[in-house]
Amino acid sequence: MISSVRAAYLECWTDPHSIPWRTDIAAKIPRMGHSIERIRSFTLDAALFAVLVTTSAASVAQVKPGETTAQQQFLKNLVVAAVARTHHTVRYDPAYVRIPYPGGDVPADTGVCTDEIVRVYRAVGIDLQKEVHEDMEKSFSWYPHKRRWLSGHPDSNIDHRRVPNLIVFFSRKGETLAITERADDYSPGDLVTWDLGGNVPHIGIVVDQKSPTSGRYMIVHNIGRGPKIEDVLFSWKITGHYRYFGPPAATDGIVPAGHA
Repeated sequence: MISSVRAAYLECWTDPHSIPWRTDIAAKIPRMGHSIERIRSFTLDAALFAVLVTTSAASVAQVKPGETTAQQQFLKNLVVAAVARTHHTVRYDPAYVRIPYPGGDVPADTGVCTDEIVRVYRAVGIDLQKEVHEDMEKSFSWYPHKRRWLSGHPDSNIDHRRVPNLIVFFSRKGETLAITERADDYSPGDLVTWDLGGNVPHIGIVVDQKSPTSGRYMIVHNIGRGPKIEDVLFSWKITGHYRYFGPPAATDGIVPAGHA
């Protein structure tokens, strides 16, 4: 599994000008499915036991201390936007694409895991392409760009589409939350990053729908089959746990989704 994921990653995030970009990662992803299913089966009994001993508070979205009413509404709107993404057909395509700035996006029917996060935030009025690019221009040394991709300057076409950059950005501009093995520590609207194995990163967002099997909040993510809602919180090693409400004043005047 690790070797197939690593190969897919190299196609996704290595400098597009140094390798061919024509191989479709989607063809490799199905081979991962069998391994993931075995992992799920192995942990099923433990997950069911955890549900039985969890208190009733686990069924209520965790409200972090100091959260305002506007921020809580923002998270609800973010979750609505995330779930809506699962109704879109997206072909997994990691190709480097030159896009407008700000407000740029790759073709709507293509994308990777990060593109789903970007599109979810854009649906609630926050442009991660712009926010990430501006922060990288001011604090480029904080980001892994130069070491990882041998690039000496920010690139608004791709920077926001790379998980390691989002990890740095959310840790700098958002709230860094605890990484635990307790499902009830992860609430709708939370952002989670994983290592799929072999230092291959992935990102998704927690939503308010629970798995009928484990009782956990599920994740909206794209690991190769387009945006899906799945019970994968503990399927891989968690490397980051964040909340991001946007730039200052972004939650001012927030109204429920569909009521704007």
